[in-house]
Amino acid sequence: MTSRQANGVVQERSSSSSASFRGCCCCLFLLFSFLALLVLAAVLVVILVVKPRKPEFDLQQVSVQYMAINPTAASSATVSLVIHMVFVASNDNKVGIQYNESRFTAMYRGIPLGRGTIAGFYQPAHSVRRIETTIAVDRVNLLQAEAADMVRDASMNDRVEFRIVGDVGAKIRILGVTSPGVEVSVDCSIVISPTKRALINKQCGFDGLTL
Repeated sequence: MTSRQANGVVQERSSSSSASFRGCCCCLFLLFSFLALLVLAAVLVVILVVKPRKPEFDLQQVSVQYMAINPTAASSATVSLVIHMVFVASNDNKVGIQYNESRFTAMYRGIPLGRGTIAGFYQPAHSVRRIETTIAVDRVNLLQAEAADMVRDASMNDRVEFRIVGDVGAKIRILGVTSPGVEVSVDCSIVISPTKRALINKQCGFDGLTL
């Protein structure tokens, strides 16, 4: 056998090996694609059978641990506030829910004062869970009209209205697979008595609906 013939045989074997490798990779890709589609189809069937609903997340209790309003000048004041809140998460679904970390903001007339955080957690099916967080406001300055309104409301009416807003991210977990995320919006109006350091009134909205 000449050297040219030997080289030809080697090239043919190389081409055959490359084609075999490519064919094997193609088969594996098709197999994995089929398995992925099979799992997706199974999850979709389960979702259609289970018919998951949005979780309910409501502000149940509010307690005022500390509140102080101190005028610092003719047109300004500082507010310090510690609010302890208890939320209730209700899961009426047949599957569990995975909650992401959530943040809630205390606001006065559209001005953010402080934030509270709730760590992410997993909630089993058909369960109710209480979650607690605290919002601490440390000598936040309010200027001009907002300060005057707060001082007047506190001194003359003994009531100051705040808003607690936040978005709660959640995912439904089925057979170890999590669904696309859904958001539960919480928007609560709370009225506090500065002298009594107590909650007077609370009204919450859940995804735009009054609770």
